[in-house]
Amino acid sequence: MLKESFLRYLRCEKNYSDKTVLAYGTDLRKFEEYFEGMDEDLDFLSVDSDVVRGWVVALMDAGYSAASVDRKLSSLRSFYRYLLRKGVVDADPMRKVAGPKKKKPLPVFVKDADMNRLLDETDFREGFEGVRDRMILETFYLSGMRLSELIGLKDADVDFSAEVIKVTGKRNKQRLIPFGKELKADLEAYLEARNEVCGAECDAFFVRTDGRAMLPGTVRLIVRRNLSKVVSLKKKSPHVLRHSFATSMLNNHANLEAVKELLGHEGLATTEIYTHTTFEELKKVYEQAHPRA
Repeated sequence: MLKESFLRYLRCEKNYSDKTVLAYGTDLRKFEEYFEGMDEDLDFLSVDSDVVRGWVVALMDAGYSAASVDRKLSSLRSFYRYLLRKGVVDADPMRKVAGPKKKKPLPVFVKDADMNRLLDETDFREGFEGVRDRMILETFYLSGMRLSELIGLKDADVDFSAEVIKVTGKRNKQRLIPFGKELKADLEAYLEARNEVCGAECDAFFVRTDGRAMLPGTVRLIVRRNLSKVVSLKKKSPHVLRHSFATSMLNNHANLEAVKELLGHEGLATTEIYTHTTFEELKKVYEQAHPRA
């Protein structure tokens, strides 16, 4: 009856979908089958944290991913919180149970040599669209900005005299990204080509041939199509170029705090996911310096 009461609560009071309620019910039934298999005298009111941890181990041994196990534990947590509120149990067996750690995927990035080959040796389309497409790739790679930030750029955001780009990031937080002489020359050449096609009055800095701002899907297509010319990575997106910017900066001895500011991260922990890539530099040093390498 405890399960049925909880599932009715989810359906009638929490307005959960039938699919979600079914998933909760399946998780509770599987847990019940587990502890009854251990000891037929156990029930939902008598299990403790050790029993739950044993179930976690059994699930991992059966090949469930950390994410799947965490979802099942979430069902149990909701169930026991419900029982606590109803006064059915005095202690929550989930209180001291931690889910398995999820493996964080390492950022995918494009090597400097491949980006140089793309920007310096690859033929882009003739005319304005070719100039624009190359400029989009170069801006992503040399600034580390997000897709939404690039699309949102206005002409006034690019200060050629100070050589900085004002970017509006998440939660409308603004930051300044400096750029060098090479990017400055390329940005000026792009503007000249753009203004010849659609005039100086445009909705955004990067535009379509009709002067309207770029669409996210169009920019993703441009990036994917052109990265395919130099790499065989499964993922080829604007965010991969953001990863590539951060990786290149750190591999060339940039300060972690500086990279954090350039990327617009709230804390260093987010930026630190890129530090693994400096292993490429360590490997080079090892191979050059160790006599038996």
